[in-house]
Amino acid sequence: MTGFAEHFDLKTPLALAPMALAAGGALASACAKAGALGLVGGGYGDLEWTAREYQLAVDNISDDAAAMGRLGCGFISWKLAEDSAALDWLIANHKPAAIMLSFGDPRPFAKRILDSGAALICQIHSLKDLPLAIEAGAKVIVAQGTEAGGHGATQDSGRGTFAFIPEVADWIAANAPGTYLLGAGGIADGRGVAAALALGADGVMMGSRLWATKECLAAPKAKEIVAETDGDGTARSAVFDILRRKNWPGIFDFRAIRNDIHREWENRIDQLKNAPEGARADYEEGARNKDYSRVHIGIGESIGLITDIQDAATLIDTIRTETDRALQRIGG
Repeated sequence: MTGFAEHFDLKTPLALAPMALAAGGALASACAKAGALGLVGGGYGDLEWTAREYQLAVDNISDDAAAMGRLGCGFISWKLAEDSAALDWLIANHKPAAIMLSFGDPRPFAKRILDSGAALICQIHSLKDLPLAIEAGAKVIVAQGTEAGGHGATQDSGRGTFAFIPEVADWIAANAPGTYLLGAGGIADGRGVAAALALGADGVMMGSRLWATKECLAAPKAKEIVAETDGDGTARSAVFDILRRKNWPGIFDFRAIRNDIHREWENRIDQLKNAPEGARADYEEGARNKDYSRVHIGIGESIGLITDIQDAATLIDTIRTETDRALQRIGG
């Protein structure tokens, strides 16, 4: 068992990615109860949503002390800089085991988090992010590769997961021993977990595969489409951020299924930025009609490994078994 798993009393070295509007209370609590670190997707910092879903998670596992010690929340740093009410509410009303910050400088919020007793998790996308995270007091670093679904570094500014992990592991060993490292991006089964461990990680953060579970808040039809799509079916671009009026910093974009509207605009980003009105109307009509040829499904390159929709506990147990089998095979 790794130090990360021991620190949070995990049964497998796995954390749920705090996917905005998808990783709600049901999914986070199911992961925590199954022995993984369950992080509610506080995302854009919507107070009402975060309060409702975090309270649901607590209610689901309040009689299980071990599971409560595996429950936390994640936020987008640049949105917290605009409004930190959800973070403030969380700290004032609960005792999360961990709080994760991604996409921006974690330092302005770190003291509040550390003073609450929560472990600080910081996600990074390049080596230059790493010293800031350590300065902030991160106990856990998540090295996210561009294979990840949803928001992440652009292909030009980011790294591939399995080249990134060992470089970060070496840096941590030399400069911040005692800090745990999780790999993220393109990991959807026990083989990926074992590979990350072999490269020096202490565990993994998993999003896409846990998105495709019964407890996830994503629409059932979207999950069905994911289970039918292979690994060639996604791409990174700014298309869906433009269509949804999400003003993300330019070093980040969004991996999603390449549906009809994505293919129409993916090679005309500047044109879309300059005149988005017609395409936005098309997207918004698709959203009203749940037409996934026009509405985004944020998912990673590991989509090709997703062939069914399971409950989170069954999936985590399977991943644990797969990881053990893969490590035994590596060990000869």
